[in-house]
Amino acid sequence: MNLIKRKLKQAWLWVKAKIRLITPGNTSVKGAAIGLVLFSIGLMVIVSILRAISIRDPWFLVLNLLMMLAFVLAAFLVNWLIKLLFKAPKWYKIALLISIPLFVTIFFGNDKLILAAVLIPSFIGAAWFTFSKTGFKRLTTPKKVVFILGSLIGIAGLGAGIYYYSLKGLEMDEIENAAYYHDHDIPQIAGESPATPGSYSVKTFTYGSGKDKHRPEFGSEVTYKTDSVNGVAFLDDWDGFGGWWREKYWGFDSKALPINGRVWYPEGTGPFPLVLVVHGNHSMQDFSDPGYDYLGELMASRGMILASVDENFINGSWSDIFGGLSKENDARGWLLLEHLKVWDNWNASSDHPFSGKVDMSKIALIGHSRGGEAVAHAAMLNELDYYPDDATIKLGYHFDIQSIIAIAPVDGQYEPGQTRTKLKDIDYFTFHGSQDADVTSFMGSMQYERVTFEDSTYHFKTGLYIQGANHGQFNTSWGDNDTGNPLKGLLNLKQQLDEKTQQEIAKVYISAFLETTLKSKKDYLPLFLDHRAGKDWLPETIYLNQFEDSNTKYLVDFNEDFDVTTAKNDGHISGENLSVWRESEVKLNYQKKGTRAVFLGWNYEVEDSLKEEPIEEVVPDSLLASYSILPDLDKITLDSTSIFVFEMAESKESSNPKSGGKWVSNKENENSVNSDENEENLETNTESSNEEEEEEIDEEDDEEESEKEPEKPIDLRIVISDSSGKEASFLLSEFSALQRQIVVNTLKTDFLDGDGSSEIVFQKFVFGLAEMKAKNPDFDPYQIQSIKFVFDQMEKGVIVLNHVGFMKEINLVKLE
Repeated sequence: MNLIKRKLKQAWLWVKAKIRLITPGNTSVKGAAIGLVLFSIGLMVIVSILRAISIRDPWFLVLNLLMMLAFVLAAFLVNWLIKLLFKAPKWYKIALLISIPLFVTIFFGNDKLILAAVLIPSFIGAAWFTFSKTGFKRLTTPKKVVFILGSLIGIAGLGAGIYYYSLKGLEMDEIENAAYYHDHDIPQIAGESPATPGSYSVKTFTYGSGKDKHRPEFGSEVTYKTDSVNGVAFLDDWDGFGGWWREKYWGFDSKALPINGRVWYPEGTGPFPLVLVVHGNHSMQDFSDPGYDYLGELMASRGMILASVDENFINGSWSDIFGGLSKENDARGWLLLEHLKVWDNWNASSDHPFSGKVDMSKIALIGHSRGGEAVAHAAMLNELDYYPDDATIKLGYHFDIQSIIAIAPVDGQYEPGQTRTKLKDIDYFTFHGSQDADVTSFMGSMQYERVTFEDSTYHFKTGLYIQGANHGQFNTSWGDNDTGNPLKGLLNLKQQLDEKTQQEIAKVYISAFLETTLKSKKDYLPLFLDHRAGKDWLPETIYLNQFEDSNTKYLVDFNEDFDVTTAKNDGHISGENLSVWRESEVKLNYQKKGTRAVFLGWNYEVEDSLKEEPIEEVVPDSLLASYSILPDLDKITLDSTSIFVFEMAESKESSNPKSGGKWVSNKENENSVNSDENEENLETNTESSNEEEEEEIDEEDDEEESEKEPEKPIDLRIVISDSSGKEASFLLSEFSALQRQIVVNTLKTDFLDGDGSSEIVFQKFVFGLAEMKAKNPDFDPYQIQSIKFVFDQMEKGVIVLNHVGFMKEINLVKLE
């Protein structure tokens, strides 16, 4: 026993001796420390200078220099406190304590970038100091090996970092555009694009306090002066250092907020509809209100007045790290109403140049980012006589706001009465880009769910999701960098649309929406139901449309109860052979959408040799998954103008989530596609000629290449039966196949995390009853008894279904 202990002790001493041979010396450690400190401080200085220049505020540089000094002092202090607990070399420990907080600030806490930023300069610094101070020849052989390896790692890491930083972005898997997966003859809306400039000459002016310290257009050169307003009731936390700096920079406090705006208007007598557009949260010194000039020029040329509202003074500032404004979106909305009050007064004043030129019965609000949430608050506050969070504050505006547009909005930053804003009887349009690195969820779809219609006037709400659009390029002054980090090379911009393309999309849709809601040009309505109606106007990318109008009546919306077998008005639901079936809240990347839907999955576990065969031929009818709705149509009258509608999206969850049971691949399972009971049926359905077998061999040879192809969009069959049992059967793809989720990586480091991020975005589907009857002349589309979704086109998948019902025809793709 003693002999074994002695041998183990000798082995351990031998290992320790070998470790000492390759342990870096003081020179290497000192070099690594100096390399790390110089790199972190130098990078922070560069970032601070660039940021200070971009926001035109040298105090930001002073703040960061003081912050670096604080980190240095804190590093020495922490090192002194823990030196007895840690045996790491002193200088490198101090270097880590200095550099890591700086890297956290620079890289917004991205752990991968922080780790790389620590390791690479450490290896390079160690190699540099070792070579220059000690010399390579004087090193022992083990240390020479370590030196070479460390040098290679450091140089390779630096080279790779520079290379990947210089790239615009990295390639991602191609996504098939489901809208054009099948060739349909989509009726194009007649006439020129709504993005085409109109016939009016465009003029401009500004209005404001006349006292602006930074912009002469709102100061000494302002066209029309306006009175300031008291915003104390709507703004919290305009105090402390942040409030002091805000007041020092702007020259006013929350009791004297300016009413500033820059205006594009058509030359003529009018009266013209009025459109206000407001920016979102951005650095308050990097003025955002000029960024909608492209919209101002377009809308004024088409006979509308557009005013870009200045709310930069309640935007974010570097001084807010010491406390500042928060949840100020009610103030943003309230300020829009104060702007409308100014316009109303001008229009009513006989001695003002705009007397009678403004059609105050046709008003629209547009908001971007936080402004996109604020326009909903403005519409809500406009209908109230008192401020909901403090009824001692009177409102009573009651302007004729016809419609609102929310561009990549946030949702829930302000909650009236601690709930989310609801809108009623107003037209609503929201759109969002998949490549948005600021607001990374389609939050406008949340407000979309809270818009309802009750009066007798025609209203509609619509949503649009755009592949490749980012957050900032809808504003010409924000650009392609959504993060605000001057190190733009960290962003993955490969899949991002360019600014011109993104703004062309905005012009087409915003102009069409305003023409529809303010000028009653209903010819543009089909564009919001199906983007393909404007395919000649729109740049090529993937678009997902959502749409609902006041004529829409739903059979199910899955919010009424928790019973998966019930529908509205005593309707009944059933499912067969589904691997996933549940009704649950729809979750976005952040927060919940605010509506429930049904999740339906199927998985047939088809053998590889049969996967090229049509599923309906491989899988017996008795095993096909389906979902049936037996509606009660007593309260819905159907006629030749009725169309069948629903929303659908892909879910990325597993189509075979169970760990046991019939959905596990098991040849002895009686319900398996490959069971003995169905073997003869499968063989009959999959017999092929020798020629077909040869084709299969060729396909196997190309298997590796085909795996790189994008996933096919999802297709399924819809079977509608009438009261006499006659059926009309058609494929989902006869309108459009279901778009796969749009996967994105906004940062280059996101590629290390997996396949990217995506979320559930619904797509509207419409099918005309008259076209259904053409499928089967004996079918009576006005006496529908059941609606069945049959999953007979693909081996597996999970879809999300919602808002199944009927509406009046607007535009329809003809069924084949």
